[in-house]
Amino acid sequence: MKILIADKFAQSGIDEFQQLGCEVAFEPDTTADQLAARMAELSPNVLIVRSTKVSPESIQSAANLSLIVRAGAGYDTIDVAEASRRGVFVANCPGKNSVAVAEVAWGLILACDRRIPDQTADLRAGKWDKKGYSKAKGLKGRTLGVIGTGKIGMEIAKRGKAFDMNVVAWSRSLTPEKAEALGVGYCESLTDLAAQSDAVSVSVSANAQTKEMINAEFVSAMKENAIFVNTSRGSVVDHDALANGIRDKNIRAGLDVFNDEPGSSDKEFSNPIIELPGVFGTHHVGASTDQAQSAIGDEAVRVVRAYMESGQVPNCVNLASGTPATFLLTVRHLNQPGVLSHVFEVIGGAKINVEEMENIIYDGAEAACAKIQLDDNLAPDHLEKIKQNSNVLSIEQAQIQS
Repeated sequence: MKILIADKFAQSGIDEFQQLGCEVAFEPDTTADQLAARMAELSPNVLIVRSTKVSPESIQSAANLSLIVRAGAGYDTIDVAEASRRGVFVANCPGKNSVAVAEVAWGLILACDRRIPDQTADLRAGKWDKKGYSKAKGLKGRTLGVIGTGKIGMEIAKRGKAFDMNVVAWSRSLTPEKAEALGVGYCESLTDLAAQSDAVSVSVSANAQTKEMINAEFVSAMKENAIFVNTSRGSVVDHDALANGIRDKNIRAGLDVFNDEPGSSDKEFSNPIIELPGVFGTHHVGASTDQAQSAIGDEAVRVVRAYMESGQVPNCVNLASGTPATFLLTVRHLNQPGVLSHVFEVIGGAKINVEEMENIIYDGAEAACAKIQLDDNLAPDHLEKIKQNSNVLSIEQAQIQS
């Protein structure tokens, strides 16, 4: 199997791929603009990326591509829709960078509260302002609002408790019972969380539901002088609304992610929000610790190994949750060559599409049971044609109950 790693990746993972017998092309400096050409030239079976964006053209350019692995949790940098159209699996490595992201989130919370970057800049410029920088509220006894209760959010919450903060949370799936089990306070809505919190941390996936969920209504509900930290994706924040809150309500913001971030090889970046006073930023490095990257490398190897050995893809994000199937055809048959090809020939002749199929082998491997989901029902004469094969033991067709 040929693997193209078009991004930074742990050397231990590369070594493991080679031990599996894979041919590895490690090209960490590949840009999004160069990727399609490299894919066409190398024709890999597997593509592994971290920050490099994967466009439809890149997916289309590699005829043998069957799996894309995002070496991280989010996968919004990959055109998943195009991958699905081309029959390419997309997998990620969730939960392996939770501690690393929580650590940088807390670095930003502390930077906002104590203005550590500003203090450092003044010291380097030869300025001393102990009186000005002594004005800080501190964190003990204040309220931390956590948006998103996945692994990253809960690691951030755990550290909030270590700072003796009161922790409240909100997510779409959170209930009072789940909140109690997690040891956090329950918020009915985002604005409820905003109104309660002295510091807010966002840890959600980037998708249509979370786009600009931090909007003018949320910022309006926030406390004066509150802290806001985003380590998820830039798209979850309406940056104009946040900028207004920074100017009008003295909100301090710690941002690890931004809209329109440059590629991994680009060296220039400009965003007006980072120029506002009270804003502190990092370079989308939440997951960038040696510990996290080693764990992510191990998980990427696990995904590829499982795919090589069984055809199954752990952490696959683009499998359909349902199909247009309306009928289930169950064919018990002797485990002999040509039986299923006969069944599919009849189905194809009836102009009916197979949506999903599973062939179960019984102990001893003498017989099997094929469960075939169809988008329409076979007529009686087609069922009779299937039965004409002497290796077919029985056949049954039933409507799938929705």
